[in-house]
Amino acid sequence: MSGSGAEKLVGVVLVSHSAAVAESVAQLAIGLAGGGGTAPVIAAGGNPDGGLGTSPELVTEAAHAVDQGAGVAILVDLGSAVLTVKALLAEGDELPKDSRLVDAPLVEGAVAAVVAASAGANVDAVTRAAEEAYDYRKV
Repeated sequence: MSGSGAEKLVGVVLVSHSAAVAESVAQLAIGLAGGGGTAPVIAAGGNPDGGLGTSPELVTEAAHAVDQGAGVAILVDLGSAVLTVKALLAEGDELPKDSRLVDAPLVEGAVAAVVAASAGANVDAVTRAAEEAYDYRKV
């Protein structure tokens, strides 16, 4: 991911009950962030068998895959996804250091998080940028 001397970027994990939703949101966020030099983003959707649900194993694998040592912002869609990430964070050693459950809408928050992370923001700033997506007005 990052070579020697390269800036370490915050990683972003997108958790949805649907693998297709998580992957689509990841593609959208990467595309809107500029495509090329974006922060690492991985979708962790559905169950390992491809069905609907939330998998602690997929979330853990995704978080470790995007971790460059600058923190990991984890955005989720619905109830049990929140509970899954909270449980992993409570265990203390399942997720990389400085992993954060971000309280943000999945789509808008993902775009904001990936843009901020790609610009080199730290994990606190990435989290704030995603959380501010609640303030985006559509009317």
